[in-house]
Amino acid sequence: MSVLHITDDEYENAVLKSDLPVLVDFWAPWCGPCKMVGPILEELADELSGIKICKIDIDQNSAWASKLGVMSIPTMLIYKDGEVVAKQVGALPKEELKSFIQAHL
Repeated sequence: MSVLHITDDEYENAVLKSDLPVLVDFWAPWCGPCKMVGPILEELADELSGIKICKIDIDQNSAWASKLGVMSIPTMLIYKDGEVVAKQVGALPKEELKSFIQAHL
């Protein structure tokens, strides 16, 4: 499954109402650590099953980031059944990010 780029308007259906667990990456194009995490998430989207990975650009879609109190990027949230079950602020190497995701599936 590929990474989905979503908007504030799509957040509820793509994330909160998802049948699968969802990792949401709050990011921005100017953010260096976000640029490092992006390709890793693309790889993990192909490698991992049972999770949906979404990215939301906070420059263009700030409502959910503001509502959730996202202060630093990248911030990654894992949702299960519409509830946040895990949070990671900052970039991680691929294996650590994979372990973080798998620990919360």
